[in-house]
Amino acid sequence: MSNQPLPATVTTLSSPAEDAGDVAILLCTYNGGRFLKEQLDSIAAQTHPDWTVYASDDGSTDETLEILQQYREAWGSQRLKISKGPERGFSINFLSVLGQACGEHTYYAFCDQDDIWHPAKLQNALDWQRHQPSEIPSLYCGRTRIIDTTGRAIGFSPLFAKRPSFENALMQSLAGGNTMLINQAACSLLVETPIDAQLVCHDWWAYLLISGCGGSVFYDPVPTLDYRQHAQNVIGANTSFMSRMRRLTNMLKGSLHDWNNTNIAALNRLQKRLTDHNLTSLQRFEQARSAPLTTRVTLMLKSRFYRQTLLGNLGLVMAVLFRKI
Repeated sequence: MSNQPLPATVTTLSSPAEDAGDVAILLCTYNGGRFLKEQLDSIAAQTHPDWTVYASDDGSTDETLEILQQYREAWGSQRLKISKGPERGFSINFLSVLGQACGEHTYYAFCDQDDIWHPAKLQNALDWQRHQPSEIPSLYCGRTRIIDTTGRAIGFSPLFAKRPSFENALMQSLAGGNTMLINQAACSLLVETPIDAQLVCHDWWAYLLISGCGGSVFYDPVPTLDYRQHAQNVIGANTSFMSRMRRLTNMLKGSLHDWNNTNIAALNRLQKRLTDHNLTSLQRFEQARSAPLTTRVTLMLKSRFYRQTLLGNLGLVMAVLFRKI
């Protein structure tokens, strides 16, 4: 390995950004060696220097673990901690490593293995988070710039302008987990998720649970990371018109209905954490899904459920009419 590039060094100089709080970066890996070094180097280049990486590997058979060990040797074991994941899928891996770190830091950021973080990614999130009450669960998330396997920019994720809310969260996920940074109150809430709960995706679940309990959610329209698209992506960026039409078609075939079954079942296990208003919204949504058409439309309108885009809302109308919610 002597001819391989050395791991990026980590900034250790003191900075005013340190006052914003320390961050646990929750990195889940699985056969990600092809792009992992670029991601780790972009973490090392963050303008906010107070962070610790918790890398949870879900059974990689490529060079992923070797790369992680190289960076741990370069950065030190206090900067990069490596653990074995539960090998039950990426969402369970993220919640598992969140549980490992929970209570040890001020903030927690989910991290994919193949992205490239912009230098101010953490600082931008912390600039919003530091104005939020520490006792209230809070979630920062946002838009991404899309890149291909070579790192060439090819577009952006959809721009969402409507306010984040539980009424929106029941209809769709707001942003990728790779953009999310949460506070300790949100971390404590998420680790209450039953270990056997079925989830559609950890980022959608974070949006649902944090908004449902009355927490604060902020969507940043300015991208702070490059989201890499390649053949091994578990979930794509959904940027083109055709990809959105495919999702609309799948939704009308029943994917939204199945996802809602999963989300509702998980939320019902944590009903006690929902606000009274949001519990009522959840109950109305459950009732609407099996109600006759007139009642279904009335309940959906009364609760003001919505998606973020015009095309998304048109799809939602069709799903309501054809009982696909």
